[in-house]
Amino acid sequence: MKQKRIMAINDISCFGKCSLTVALPVLSACGIETCPVPTAILSTHTGGFSGYHFKDLSEHIMPVTNHWKSMNLEFDAIYSGYLGSIKQVEDVKAIIDNFSSDKTEVIVDPVMGDSGRLYAGFDYEFVGEMQSLCKCADVITPNITEACFLTDTQYKEAPFDKEYIDILIEKLSKICNGKIVLTGVSFDEKTMGAAVYDGEKTEYIFNEKINETYHGTGDVFASSFIGSYISGKTIHNATRIAVDFVIDAIKATKALDGDIHYGVNFESCIQKLIGEL
Repeated sequence: MKQKRIMAINDISCFGKCSLTVALPVLSACGIETCPVPTAILSTHTGGFSGYHFKDLSEHIMPVTNHWKSMNLEFDAIYSGYLGSIKQVEDVKAIIDNFSSDKTEVIVDPVMGDSGRLYAGFDYEFVGEMQSLCKCADVITPNITEACFLTDTQYKEAPFDKEYIDILIEKLSKICNGKIVLTGVSFDEKTMGAAVYDGEKTEYIFNEKINETYHGTGDVFASSFIGSYISGKTIHNATRIAVDFVIDAIKATKALDGDIHYGVNFESCIQKLIGEL
Protein backbone atom coordinates (compact mmCIF):
# COMPACT_ATOMS: atom_id res chain seq x y z
CA MET A 1 0.00 0.00 0.00
CA LYS A 2 1.29 3.46 -0.90
CA GLN A 3 2.29 5.64 2.04
CA LYS A 4 -0.14 8.45 2.79
CA ARG A 5 1.12 12.00 2.24
CA ILE A 6 -0.25 15.16 3.84
CA MET A 7 0.47 18.85 3.35
CA ALA A 8 0.49 20.60 6.73
CA ILE A 9 0.10 24.39 6.57
CA ASN A 10 0.81 25.92 9.97
CA ASP A 11 3.29 28.01 11.92
CA ILE A 12 6.42 26.80 13.68
CA SER A 13 6.55 27.73 17.34
CA CYS A 14 10.00 26.48 18.24
CA PHE A 15 9.23 26.13 21.95
CA GLY A 16 5.92 25.38 23.62
CA LYS A 17 4.72 22.23 21.81
CA CYS A 18 2.10 23.49 19.39
CA SER A 19 1.46 23.91 15.65
CA LEU A 20 4.01 22.13 13.41
CA THR A 21 6.21 21.06 16.33
CA VAL A 22 3.26 18.88 17.33
CA ALA A 23 1.90 18.02 13.88
CA LEU A 24 5.17 16.72 12.46
CA PRO A 25 5.95 14.10 15.14
CA VAL A 26 2.34 13.02 15.66
CA LEU A 27 1.50 12.62 11.97
CA SER A 28 4.83 10.92 11.31
CA ALA A 29 4.14 8.51 14.17
CA CYS A 30 0.88 7.66 12.41
CA GLY A 31 2.95 6.57 9.42
CA ILE A 32 2.05 9.57 7.27
CA GLU A 33 4.59 11.46 5.18
CA THR A 34 4.15 15.03 6.37
CA CYS A 35 5.22 17.95 4.17
CA PRO A 36 5.21 21.24 6.12
CA VAL A 37 4.33 24.64 4.71
CA PRO A 38 5.40 27.07 7.48
CA THR A 39 3.29 30.22 7.69
CA ALA A 40 5.51 31.87 10.33
CA ILE A 41 8.33 31.03 12.70
CA LEU A 42 8.20 32.02 16.37
CA SER A 43 10.72 31.43 19.14
CA THR A 44 7.79 30.44 21.40
CA HIS A 45 4.03 30.43 21.07
CA THR A 46 2.29 33.65 22.09
CA GLY A 47 0.34 32.35 25.08
CA GLY A 48 2.03 33.42 28.28
CA PHE A 49 5.41 34.34 26.83
CA SER A 50 6.71 37.85 26.17
CA GLY A 51 9.55 39.14 24.03
CA TYR A 52 9.23 36.28 21.55
CA HIS A 53 10.75 36.46 18.07
CA PHE A 54 8.31 36.33 15.14
CA LYS A 55 9.00 36.08 11.43
CA ASP A 56 6.18 36.09 8.89
CA LEU A 57 6.80 33.58 6.08
CA SER A 58 3.92 34.58 3.79
CA GLU A 59 6.20 35.31 0.85
CA HIS A 60 7.42 31.69 0.83
CA ILE A 61 4.06 29.87 0.89
CA MET A 62 3.22 29.99 -2.82
CA PRO A 63 6.80 29.48 -4.10
CA VAL A 64 7.11 26.32 -2.00
CA THR A 65 3.79 24.88 -3.14
CA ASN A 66 4.27 26.01 -6.74
CA HIS A 67 7.53 24.05 -6.81
CA TRP A 68 5.68 20.99 -5.53
CA LYS A 69 3.09 21.48 -8.26
CA SER A 70 5.83 21.55 -10.89
CA MET A 71 7.01 18.19 -9.49
CA ASN A 72 3.47 16.78 -9.90
CA LEU A 73 3.30 15.92 -6.20
CA GLU A 74 -0.04 14.63 -4.99
CA PHE A 75 -1.42 14.72 -1.45
CA ASP A 76 -3.93 12.52 0.32
CA ALA A 77 -4.82 15.46 2.57
CA ILE A 78 -4.30 19.18 2.94
CA TYR A 79 -4.41 20.35 6.55
CA SER A 80 -4.43 24.03 7.49
CA GLY A 81 -3.95 25.32 11.02
CA TYR A 82 -2.85 28.77 12.19
CA LEU A 83 -2.97 31.34 9.40
CA GLY A 84 -1.75 34.79 10.37
CA SER A 85 -3.44 36.99 7.80
CA ILE A 86 -6.18 37.25 5.19
CA LYS A 87 -3.50 36.90 2.51
CA GLN A 88 -2.48 33.54 3.96
CA VAL A 89 -6.09 32.34 3.94
CA GLU A 90 -6.33 33.36 0.28
CA ASP A 91 -3.11 31.46 -0.43
CA VAL A 92 -4.49 28.31 1.22
CA LYS A 93 -7.61 28.52 -0.95
CA ALA A 94 -5.35 28.77 -4.01
CA ILE A 95 -3.35 25.76 -2.81
CA ILE A 96 -6.56 23.76 -2.40
CA ASP A 97 -7.54 24.66 -5.96
CA ASN A 98 -4.10 23.60 -7.22
CA PHE A 99 -3.79 20.29 -5.41
CA SER A 100 -7.17 18.92 -4.38
CA SER A 101 -8.86 16.08 -6.23
CA ASP A 102 -11.60 13.61 -5.41
CA LYS A 103 -8.90 11.67 -3.51
CA THR A 104 -7.77 14.62 -1.38
CA GLU A 105 -9.24 15.35 2.04
CA VAL A 106 -9.20 19.05 2.90
CA ILE A 107 -9.15 19.51 6.67
CA VAL A 108 -9.38 23.02 8.13
CA ASP A 109 -8.69 23.78 11.76
CA PRO A 110 -10.00 27.39 11.83
CA VAL A 111 -7.58 28.63 14.47
CA MET A 112 -8.82 32.05 15.59
CA GLY A 113 -9.51 32.16 19.31
CA ASP A 114 -10.47 30.55 22.59
CA SER A 115 -12.37 31.33 25.80
CA GLY A 116 -14.80 33.56 23.91
CA ARG A 117 -12.16 35.87 22.42
CA LEU A 118 -10.28 36.15 19.14
CA TYR A 119 -6.52 35.82 19.30
CA ALA A 120 -4.49 39.02 19.00
CA GLY A 121 -4.28 40.30 15.44
CA PHE A 122 -7.57 38.80 14.26
CA ASP A 123 -10.78 40.74 13.54
CA TYR A 124 -14.20 40.15 12.02
CA GLU A 125 -12.84 40.61 8.49
CA PHE A 126 -10.52 37.68 9.16
CA VAL A 127 -13.47 35.67 10.50
CA GLY A 128 -15.31 36.25 7.23
CA GLU A 129 -12.31 35.04 5.26
CA MET A 130 -12.05 31.95 7.45
CA GLN A 131 -15.72 31.24 6.74
CA SER A 132 -14.89 31.14 3.03
CA LEU A 133 -12.01 28.73 3.70
CA CYS A 134 -14.31 26.43 5.68
CA LYS A 135 -16.56 26.25 2.62
CA CYS A 136 -13.67 24.54 0.82
CA ALA A 137 -13.20 21.90 3.53
CA ASP A 138 -14.22 18.27 3.75
CA VAL A 139 -13.75 18.41 7.53
CA ILE A 140 -13.51 21.34 9.95
CA THR A 141 -12.40 21.12 13.59
CA PRO A 142 -13.36 24.36 15.39
CA ASN A 143 -13.50 24.82 19.12
CA ILE A 144 -16.58 26.41 20.71
CA THR A 145 -15.19 29.96 20.47
CA GLU A 146 -14.30 29.57 16.80
CA ALA A 147 -17.69 28.01 16.06
CA CYS A 148 -19.40 30.99 17.68
CA PHE A 149 -17.45 33.52 15.63
CA LEU A 150 -17.96 31.54 12.42
CA THR A 151 -21.72 31.38 12.97
CA ASP A 152 -22.28 34.74 14.71
CA THR A 153 -23.58 32.98 17.82
CA GLN A 154 -23.28 34.31 21.35
CA TYR A 155 -20.52 32.55 23.26
CA LYS A 156 -21.43 30.66 26.43
CA GLU A 157 -19.26 29.05 29.06
CA ALA A 158 -19.34 25.29 29.66
CA PRO A 159 -21.19 23.21 30.65
CA PHE A 160 -23.50 23.58 27.68
CA ASP A 161 -26.95 22.24 26.99
CA LYS A 162 -27.48 19.96 24.01
CA GLU A 163 -29.70 22.48 22.23
CA TYR A 164 -26.87 25.04 22.18
CA ILE A 165 -24.46 22.54 20.60
CA ASP A 166 -27.10 21.38 18.11
CA ILE A 167 -27.63 25.00 17.01
CA LEU A 168 -23.88 25.49 16.53
CA ILE A 169 -23.62 22.29 14.47
CA GLU A 170 -26.61 23.26 12.34
CA LYS A 171 -25.14 26.71 11.64
CA LEU A 172 -21.69 25.27 10.92
CA SER A 173 -23.22 22.78 8.47
CA LYS A 174 -24.40 25.75 6.39
CA ILE A 175 -20.83 27.01 6.18
CA CYS A 176 -19.09 23.68 5.61
CA ASN A 177 -20.71 21.12 3.34
CA GLY A 178 -18.53 18.38 4.79
CA LYS A 179 -18.06 16.88 8.24
CA ILE A 180 -17.68 18.75 11.52
CA VAL A 181 -15.75 17.92 14.66
CA LEU A 182 -16.62 20.49 17.31
CA THR A 183 -14.16 20.37 20.22
CA GLY A 184 -14.45 21.53 23.81
CA VAL A 185 -17.97 20.16 24.26
CA SER A 186 -19.09 19.49 27.82
CA PHE A 187 -22.55 18.86 29.27
CA ASP A 188 -21.49 18.48 32.91
CA GLU A 189 -18.59 19.10 35.28
CA LYS A 190 -17.05 15.64 34.88
CA THR A 191 -16.68 15.02 31.13
CA MET A 192 -15.45 16.84 28.04
CA GLY A 193 -14.95 15.88 24.43
CA ALA A 194 -16.26 16.58 20.96
CA ALA A 195 -19.43 16.59 18.88
CA VAL A 196 -19.07 14.78 15.56
CA TYR A 197 -21.38 15.58 12.67
CA ASP A 198 -20.91 13.12 9.80
CA GLY A 199 -23.26 14.87 7.39
CA GLU A 200 -26.36 13.12 8.70
CA LYS A 201 -26.33 12.98 12.49
CA THR A 202 -24.37 14.21 15.49
CA GLU A 203 -22.68 11.93 17.99
CA TYR A 204 -20.77 12.84 21.15
CA ILE A 205 -17.46 11.43 22.31
CA PHE A 206 -16.33 12.22 25.86
CA ASN A 207 -13.56 11.48 28.30
CA GLU A 208 -12.65 12.74 31.75
CA LYS A 209 -12.71 16.53 32.18
CA ILE A 210 -9.49 17.91 33.67
CA ASN A 211 -9.87 21.40 35.11
CA GLU A 212 -6.56 22.74 33.87
CA THR A 213 -5.85 24.59 30.63
CA TYR A 214 -2.67 23.60 28.79
CA HIS A 215 -1.38 25.32 25.69
CA GLY A 216 -1.19 23.30 22.47
CA THR A 217 -3.93 20.76 23.22
CA GLY A 218 -5.89 21.92 20.16
CA ASP A 219 -2.95 21.05 17.93
CA VAL A 220 -2.46 17.74 19.73
CA PHE A 221 -6.13 16.94 19.09
CA ALA A 222 -6.10 18.05 15.44
CA SER A 223 -2.89 16.18 14.61
CA SER A 224 -3.94 12.90 16.22
CA PHE A 225 -7.42 13.18 14.71
CA ILE A 226 -6.05 13.80 11.22
CA GLY A 227 -3.44 11.07 11.57
CA SER A 228 -6.12 8.57 12.57
CA TYR A 229 -8.64 9.74 9.99
CA ILE A 230 -6.21 9.72 7.06
CA SER A 231 -4.98 6.30 8.20
CA GLY A 232 -8.46 4.94 7.53
CA LYS A 233 -10.38 5.32 10.77
CA THR A 234 -13.96 6.54 10.61
CA ILE A 235 -14.51 10.12 11.68
CA HIS A 236 -16.07 8.85 14.93
CA ASN A 237 -13.21 6.49 15.76
CA ALA A 238 -10.62 9.10 14.79
CA THR A 239 -12.29 11.58 17.15
CA ARG A 240 -12.37 9.05 19.97
CA ILE A 241 -8.65 8.35 19.49
CA ALA A 242 -7.87 12.08 19.50
CA VAL A 243 -9.98 12.84 22.58
CA ASP A 244 -8.29 10.01 24.50
CA PHE A 245 -4.82 11.04 23.28
CA VAL A 246 -5.26 14.61 24.54
CA ILE A 247 -6.45 13.44 27.97
CA ASP A 248 -3.57 10.95 28.22
CA ALA A 249 -1.11 13.73 27.35
CA ILE A 250 -2.59 16.10 29.94
CA LYS A 251 -2.43 13.41 32.62
CA ALA A 252 1.19 12.65 31.71
CA THR A 253 2.00 16.36 32.05
CA LYS A 254 0.22 16.75 35.38
CA ALA A 255 2.12 13.72 36.72
CA LEU A 256 5.36 15.62 36.09
CA ASP A 257 3.97 18.95 37.36
CA GLY A 258 4.59 20.41 33.91
CA ASP A 259 4.24 24.15 33.28
CA ILE A 260 0.94 24.79 31.45
CA HIS A 261 2.72 27.20 29.07
CA TYR A 262 5.19 24.53 27.97
CA GLY A 263 2.60 22.33 26.26
CA VAL A 264 1.67 18.75 27.07
CA ASN A 265 3.80 15.64 27.27
CA PHE A 266 2.29 14.01 24.19
CA GLU A 267 5.59 12.29 23.37
CA SER A 268 5.17 9.78 26.19
CA CYS A 269 1.74 8.81 24.82
CA ILE A 270 2.65 8.30 21.17
CA GLN A 271 3.23 4.55 21.57
CA LYS A 272 -0.37 4.17 22.76
CA LEU A 273 -1.58 6.27 19.82
CA ILE A 274 0.27 4.02 17.39
CA GLY A 275 -1.35 1.03 19.04
CA GLU A 276 -4.80 2.49 18.37
CA LEU A 277 -4.07 2.60 14.65
